[in-house]
Amino acid sequence: MGHVVDIGKPVNYTGGLEFTNLTYSVTKRIKDEDGKWLSQEVDLLHQITGYAPKGCITAVMGPSGAGKSTLLDGLAGRIASGSLKGKVSMGGVDMSPSLIKRSSAYIMQEDRLFPMLTVYETFMFAADFRLGSLSLSEKQDSVEKLIEQLGLSSTRNTYIGDEGTRGVSGGERRRVSIGVDIIHGPSLLFLDEPTSGLDSTSAHSVIEKVHDIARAGSTVILTIHQPSYRIQLLLDHLIILARGQLMYQGAPNDVSLHLVRMGRKVPKNESSIEHLIDVIQEYDQSEFGVEAVATFALTGMKPPPIGAAHEMSASTMAAPSPARPSHRAKHQAVEAQGRDKASKRLRLLISGQDDREFDNSVRSPWNTSKSWTASQSGVLKSLAFSPARRNHPKSPSIMGSSPGCYAFSAEIVQGTPTPHSSDYTVNENDYLTPNDLTPHTNHSIHDLGPKFVNSFFSETWILMRRNFINIMRTPELFLSRLVVLTAMGIMMATMFLHPKDNIQGITSRLSFFIFTCTLFFFSSNDAVPAFIQERFVFIRETSHNKYRASSYTIAGLVTYLPFLALQAAVYAVIVWFALSLRGPFIYFLIVLFMSLLSTNSFVIFVSSVVPNYILGYAAVIAFTALFFLFCGYFLNSHDMPQYWKWMNYISTMTYPYEGLLMNQYQTIDSFGKDPLGRDVTGFGILKSLNISQDSSKKWEKVYVMLGWAVFYRVLFYIVLRFFSKNQRK
Repeated sequence: MGHVVDIGKPVNYTGGLEFTNLTYSVTKRIKDEDGKWLSQEVDLLHQITGYAPKGCITAVMGPSGAGKSTLLDGLAGRIASGSLKGKVSMGGVDMSPSLIKRSSAYIMQEDRLFPMLTVYETFMFAADFRLGSLSLSEKQDSVEKLIEQLGLSSTRNTYIGDEGTRGVSGGERRRVSIGVDIIHGPSLLFLDEPTSGLDSTSAHSVIEKVHDIARAGSTVILTIHQPSYRIQLLLDHLIILARGQLMYQGAPNDVSLHLVRMGRKVPKNESSIEHLIDVIQEYDQSEFGVEAVATFALTGMKPPPIGAAHEMSASTMAAPSPARPSHRAKHQAVEAQGRDKASKRLRLLISGQDDREFDNSVRSPWNTSKSWTASQSGVLKSLAFSPARRNHPKSPSIMGSSPGCYAFSAEIVQGTPTPHSSDYTVNENDYLTPNDLTPHTNHSIHDLGPKFVNSFFSETWILMRRNFINIMRTPELFLSRLVVLTAMGIMMATMFLHPKDNIQGITSRLSFFIFTCTLFFFSSNDAVPAFIQERFVFIRETSHNKYRASSYTIAGLVTYLPFLALQAAVYAVIVWFALSLRGPFIYFLIVLFMSLLSTNSFVIFVSSVVPNYILGYAAVIAFTALFFLFCGYFLNSHDMPQYWKWMNYISTMTYPYEGLLMNQYQTIDSFGKDPLGRDVTGFGILKSLNISQDSSKKWEKVYVMLGWAVFYRVLFYIVLRFFSKNQRK
């Protein structure tokens, strides 16, 4: 198990988020030299220790695949409990993932907003969710101030917009995304690539607003890729990673000094931050790997120059490193190493302990040697700034104990590990494990309030109001269903207008009923893409406790009930009177309504478990075919093989089909003549189809449909509650 390094903080450090020894491992399948697949555990984060100052912007940077988003997710409590090892604290208080979520906001890289709400409405709903205890006027004042703070006054009443609706610009949309999550003034703010996809001016405007938020007292941590010079001036603190390991931590102004201590000089007119990342990538593609830079960041031990591996000795300390080659020669050397990797690999005898120390880290494909380490006895003797280590023999070394060493390991910059700020100097405690230091006193978290600001009923009402606005402004979904049912109702009423008084007429009337059930099932299929698009908004809003999954489930159900009732009523009125159907009209209407409700619940559940709408449509169509096949129209339940009868029970078409037939044919009236001239009564038709002739039984069909609707909604809730957390495993 690795040991914790206590990182130094600037003398003016006033608190913030601190994290110690964060390690996150996953299991990956890789091929060995023989082409066999093996499972290997790798560290996406490897013993990351650092801090994010309060009132400052901390930027997490690094090459692609460095672990930036992984670290951000770990700090934000978005990695499943038990998977992330280490400790996160704030103000000396240990923070669990649930506590972090209650005191923070997380802005995703994608802007997940409702396109048909205006900027003001979007913020007002956010205020309703986050500022539940305030009055309406106080919420409106908070929203107005936030709009002004984010520079959105000119777009106050503009729709958010999407591909089909003109709305705010990309930069304005990003500021709206930030605003909805900071309206309650979180003490922690996490942003994943807030400038992604924006032009230079919009990106600078977004970071400028984030800078103002930080200065107001929040601890801001963001990931960013290739920031412009103007954006770099707004960053207060840097954490640079590579392959899940810490490469640098400190002020942006100290990067140049850090490079000088490494033996590197920043070329003229080049950003020191970009140059450091270039240097890290050079080591990543060399025989030393990024471990050389990581060790320098932790111990101040100067990494060996690239291309000088053949001058190293594995047993003695060599002379100081030669001068750094020119920028052009540096790249030529890297290219030459790429062409002849095998001849330049370092051969070291690594002890078992050292192999365990770094073998789990994410490796560069170019680095096939063992981990670069400086943990030899000769090196330890040369560490003039660690006398406390000799006074505490029981304290384990922060470095391993490999018997071999590099010649350049002796080039320790005395008393200068990675500069954490321009006014920071090393003290001997920087390299002690927590057991050697005075432990922080544990505190309890106070004044965080309840997990959810609003009650269940308040949340449900707010969600219902928002759903209703979205439906009224995007009526296409509702109107398309209504138009289809109206048109099909007219077609059915005219096609089956006068059935013949024979077996063929009875068969035609049965076809009308089964087609009605199928039509109502298919009319709900368009709910698949509707929820899949909204699911991303749900995940964003519930990831930090805006509202409950249960209130979302109930609000969605209640909102759509009147629209489903209207669709059923329109179709029922058209066909009932035109076809002179018998039985109570109210029962006919209820069966149609319950059919829509149960199938809609089923489709909503399916859309919650599929990753995209293409698979959602495929799944719904497949189940529609199965339900149609086993509903009893082609083969009644009495004649089905025993091993397939269960499909008849779970088919959501079985119960509306049988309910409509029972309503029509529970009578002694004749509906035609058989080939022998005998009357075919309604009870006779039901008997031949193995459907109950008891009038009280037909209400059981309604109860069963209601049960299926509830069952699928409960499954939908379970998926939302436990499987839609956008959390790393």
